[in-house]
Order: sequence, then structure tokens, then C-alpha cells
Amino acid sequence: MIAIIDYGMGNVASVQTAFENLGYQVVLTDDHATLRKSSHIILPGVGSFQAAMIEIESRNLKKILIELAETKPFLGICLGMQLLFTEGTEGGLTKGLNLIPGSVDRIDTAHILPHIGWNQLQVTDLVPSFQAFNDEFVYFVHTFAAKTAKEYIVATTDYGGEVTAIVRKGNVFGIQFHPEKSATIGGEIMKTFLEEVKK
Repeated sequence: MIAIIDYGMGNVASVQTAFENLGYQVVLTDDHATLRKSSHIILPGVGSFQAAMIEIESRNLKKILIELAETKPFLGICLGMQLLFTEGTEGGLTKGLNLIPGSVDRIDTAHILPHIGWNQLQVTDLVPSFQAFNDEFVYFVHTFAAKTAKEYIVATTDYGGEVTAIVRKGNVFGIQFHPEKSATIGGEIMKTFLEEVKK
């Protein structure tokens, strides 16, 4: 059973539907016992870094999310990916979950922000199974992006400069774009995550 974290921020219905379409049982929850029984943890999110961390802490979720990330396949999507990092500056400097070292800052670009639309992935050799998605287009909606060491970067995209698109540290993955809005490729990327963490 896949658990999608319910903390009041995020397009949870579309994420839930996307995983259900892959044939998985999905539950939307913030219940600690249910989370511990789940096979995978999905942290979605739409909104600001600071507001999301306030909600997570107010619902007593921060500690258990860090705990679960040590043993379960864990995927952050969009804002959920940003929360995986050490800190973020959106809304004011705020500590994140610190599951992956790095910071989340406003995209340094001459292009219009927010970054909205289809952009092409440039995939590194960090996770070979993701190389099938090199040069594929996926759908982004964001103004802030993660800055982290190359050892954690699975894919980037270009938006007037390099933008981190997919990250991995152990069984923790992050996807900056919206796979649930990225047509067939998005579903294939979600499926690849699920297959990769079985290994």
C-alpha cells in the first residue's frame, strides 16, 4: 500500500489517481500507524516551502517522515521534493526535512517566473534506469529549485540555466516536475521509481 502524506497542501487527488492507474492501492493519510504499515511514502505539495513545513510540524509529521525515509521508498513531488532538502528560502529561511543536503532557492534565470510548461530532461548516469527519459519533455510549475551536489542529481532541465529536476539519495527520490501531469512519460517515470526501489 502506497501512502500519500496528507498535510493539507498539494494536488493529492491527481497524484493518488496516477498511482492507482499503475495498479497500486493508495491511501491518503497523516496517521502514524498507517504510515508505518505502508510500503511507500509519497510527499506531494503545492505552495510555499515555509507554509508546508509549518503544516508538517503542526501535524506532528516531521519526525516520522524522517524516520520513515530511513527504511521505506520515499518520493517527494514538486514542493514535496523541495522539502527533502536542508533548508528553503521561500517565505523566509526555513529548515526542511534534511533528507538530502542542499538548499532551495529562487531560480536564477532571466526567464519569466514561475517556470510553467514543458521542458526537456537531461539525465545523468546516477540511476541507469532513468536514462530512458533523457530528452523527454515533462511538465513544470515552480519558482524555486534545489541546489545540491552532483552526486544526488538524476536529471536536470534548462530554464535559462541548469535546474535540478530529479534527485536521489538512497531510497529517497525527488521529482521537481509534475509526473501526474506529464502524460505517458510521467506515468513511466513513476513506475520506474517504484521498480527501482524494489532492487
